[in-house]
Amino acid sequence: MTETCVLLDIGGVLEFTPDTGWVQRWEERLRLAPGTVHARMHDIWRAGSVGSVGERDVREQVASRLALDALQVEAFMADLWAEYLGTPNEELIDHVRGLRGRCRLGILSNSFVGARERETTLYHFDELVEQIVYSHEIGVEKPDPRAFGAACAALDVRPEACLFIDDAAPNVEAARAFGMQAHLFEDNARTVARIAAHLDAGPPTPAGTHPSGRTRS
Repeated sequence: MTETCVLLDIGGVLEFTPDTGWVQRWEERLRLAPGTVHARMHDIWRAGSVGSVGERDVREQVASRLALDALQVEAFMADLWAEYLGTPNEELIDHVRGLRGRCRLGILSNSFVGARERETTLYHFDELVEQIVYSHEIGVEKPDPRAFGAACAALDVRPEACLFIDDAAPNVEAARAFGMQAHLFEDNARTVARIAAHLDAGPPTPAGTHPSGRTRS
């Protein structure tokens, strides 16, 4: 468990996911006050992010709480997923693809039920990294330390061997508190440079071990 590891977020890092305004458009179409959709759906969004509801449940609650017919539900969910999935950060994805064999590679993502199937189909992240840890599958979200623990367990690496990359400062801070190295994603150039520095440094020396590899007495 001394291998170097790079662990990445998806939304805002491997995917560009700007606000598309889809919620506001639906509120205008349904003549709802701004903020109504999220107010009515907040607990369902939360439940979907930790996997305590399924996709069918989400659709049923959307229909019931927003008074939508079947065709409207399909259109609503299509708009939700269009923003969620965004567009691929091809430059960073290509760089990560070139790291295979040099270090352990993983994804740790706050997600929503149904994300794995859609992201696998669109972006093949399952072929990019060794392990993908989704919040809706493990039942906890970043910045909960259990999320970082789940990622380390999945990859069989120590926290200090990992460089975690995320676009949300609270998650970066939580990763550092957990013992990982962490980088706040702002652009590809600085992220690629940070990954290179991490790999050049190599895996950390296990506690109690001399740099030569001999165990201290």
